[in-house]
Amino acid sequence: MILGFIGTGNMGGALAKAAHCKLDGEQILLANRTPEKAQRLAEKLDAKVTDNAAVAEQANYIFLGVKPHMMEDLLTEIGPILAKRKHLEDMQDMANPMEQHSRFVLVSMAAGLSIARIQELAGTSYPVIRIMPNTPAAIGMGMNFYTCGPGVTGREEKLFLEAMSGAGRFASIPETQMDAASAVAGCGPAFVDLFLEAMADGGVACGLPRAQAIEFAAQMMVGSAMLLLQTGQHPGALKDAVCSPGGSTIQGVRALEEHGFRAAVINAVIAAYEKNRALG
Repeated sequence: MILGFIGTGNMGGALAKAAHCKLDGEQILLANRTPEKAQRLAEKLDAKVTDNAAVAEQANYIFLGVKPHMMEDLLTEIGPILAKRKHLEDMQDMANPMEQHSRFVLVSMAAGLSIARIQELAGTSYPVIRIMPNTPAAIGMGMNFYTCGPGVTGREEKLFLEAMSGAGRFASIPETQMDAASAVAGCGPAFVDLFLEAMADGGVACGLPRAQAIEFAAQMMVGSAMLLLQTGQHPGALKDAVCSPGGSTIQGVRALEEHGFRAAVINAVIAAYEKNRALG
């Protein structure tokens, strides 16, 4: 199996790193508009640097890691190659899918672009997996959502999940929920990092050295998230467990509520969701 990545930016690079947890470097093809960027990543993964055409010709899973506004140009560029592969696939013995070396799946991570839109831009109804990863996928801690389009077989979905298991958690969701899920988990790392930075700033204001304040805030966030995931408790219950009557924590919670903390977070998610929908 060969995975090819067209675009090795933050998300494409993160998924390529995750793939390397399960695949040898020779099974990973990297292409980028700036070849030097792909080369730096290839040296870390022992992968092969190539171009868009070679990825389209050789990869079983073709990751389309470009911005939404660049997708049409990319699919126009590689469209003839995909059409040729589809023709070869149609010529092969359909009773022996293991021998269908020409078969491929497009993997799109472009926010706002539906599977139907990807197929429209590609010129026909190729099998598409739409995935929405987040940056923690680079260290195996991602929350990744995906939807399989028509034509993606159960075996292809299974192989995809096995190959990408190094990226963290995967959840199959209806495509209609993709924009909302992306607003929470795809955009969420930026919101969390902003909160983490603010927590560290507060620690510095209270006398902590900067490096320690960042470390303490980061580990606190990791531990709090893992406690919720492992216990299954409601976040409100976990919050209440820290808030002793008349204590320091409830005073901090009161200050956050006075400044509209929860409303600001809710509005941030809604704003990201509306932008995702606008991109489509």
